Amino acid sequence: MNDLYDRVDKALDEIRPYIHSHAGDVNIVDVSDEGVVKLQMVGTCHGCPMSMLTLRLGIERILMEKVEGVTSVINLRPDDFEFESPEADDDTP
Repeated sequence: MNDLYDRVDKALDEIRPYIHSHAGDVNIVDVSDEGVVKLQMVGTCHGCPMSMLTLRLGIERILMEKVEGVTSVINLRPDDFEFESPEADDDTP
């Protein structure tokens, strides 16, 4: 983990009690060296129509204000992830 990741995580800790009060959470997926923060809303926040508003007006604003070096915040949905399927073992009949 890098320093920017740690600072983003600390800032999110200030927001998490509010999100937890709605039975949701926010996970850090990635923080790039360029300051792009990729987050995933989980729990009841995932799929909630208000989650994008929470992300843009709450989380993004706070991270941009409190964490020097954050340039943008991106919300990733579960279908944004690509998972490799396990390859068949050569010994399998």
